[in-house]
Amino acid sequence: MAPIRSPEALRALYGAPSPRALAKQLDHIDRHCRAFIALSPFLVLSTQGPDGLGDATPRGDHPGFVTVADERTLIIPDRPGNRRVDSLTNIVERPGIGLLFLIPGFLETLRVNGDAVIDDDLVLREAHRVDDSLPATVLVVTVREAYLQCGKALIRSDLWAPDSWPERTLLPTMGEMLKDHTRSSAPPESDAEMLERYKAILY
Repeated sequence: MAPIRSPEALRALYGAPSPRALAKQLDHIDRHCRAFIALSPFLVLSTQGPDGLGDATPRGDHPGFVTVADERTLIIPDRPGNRRVDSLTNIVERPGIGLLFLIPGFLETLRVNGDAVIDDDLVLREAHRVDDSLPATVLVVTVREAYLQCGKALIRSDLWAPDSWPERTLLPTMGEMLKDHTRSSAPPESDAEMLERYKAILY
């Protein structure tokens, strides 16, 4: 085994990217990216922590929950979570982020990289209100790179093929796993109890 320690050694193994792989990268959101974002109910937000470790977190809502304000600006509402605010803390200190948008059933994904700031502007928050709930903040993302990713990873994984999905019983329930992880002596929360709690604090 030989660890790869330099970009040159890495490139020697993989060769040069195809001209199309380089040419597809944009510095803005075009009409195709805008349409993709409008259909996407889910993204993965990647940031970097103070210790240099990467941090990836899911974000999801109704399709099009991310607003394309203009060709270089995205607005992402921050919905209620566990209040760890790991990603937001990372952004305050290191604004560079990566976004991966997915659409159920689509093999392609959309990658967007840029810089983000956290904003509590009431007008921006009101634009992302759900019923009586306002997001505490929104992320305002300045787009630096945007490009469509081919579907090979999703084809290999069969991600959208229900007949390839494992039985849920292959893992303990979330309540049981949390009981072990938190070393709690309390009875584990049931799936039904957890779902009811989620519904009460979804927005």
